[in-house]
Amino acid sequence: MSRRQEIADAAIRLLAAEGMRGLTHRAVDRAADLPEGSTSYYFRTRQALLQATVERLADHTAADLAAMQERAESAGTGRDGLVEAAAWLIGQWLSTSRDRQLARYELSLEATRRPELRAVLVAGGTRVRALITRLLAGSGVPDADLWARDLIAYGDGLLLDHLLSDPGELPDLRPKIRALLATVGEG
Repeated sequence: MSRRQEIADAAIRLLAAEGMRGLTHRAVDRAADLPEGSTSYYFRTRQALLQATVERLADHTAADLAAMQERAESAGTGRDGLVEAAAWLIGQWLSTSRDRQLARYELSLEATRRPELRAVLVAGGTRVRALITRLLAGSGVPDADLWARDLIAYGDGLLLDHLLSDPGELPDLRPKIRALLATVGEG
């Protein structure tokens, strides 16, 4: 892992714990256990640090989605494999990757005021939609590109709802995802 990635990962953890107000160069130095001034050496401005953090989140998300795709493909064809893979991914995001999701929501809100961050987040969202479209099409869903956005919004809503509730409770999301996928492509 490069020093830049290490700093961005520390910024992600800090955003999850402290929010946008807690994200400073010095706080990232402390969170990454680096000498003071290290973060500002690599990322001179707050904007540069925010952009690097968004890009690092996109890298993590790409890896998560690749693992989801592999799970879906190994589970076989049809919607059952997609249900299992989607439930697994959201479960990961609610447990081991919880900090990354909290940071993503913090940065998403900040992006409404910073067009340069919004552009990076939109590009990441485009990659996510392309993968979900491919998975839906591979599961036999007609008009998969039209349904991908709705499925992502539903999954994002489930994720946010459970992030805001008891963090120790990991729900079985398969019935909810299965019910949604049963209606996808109909009507």
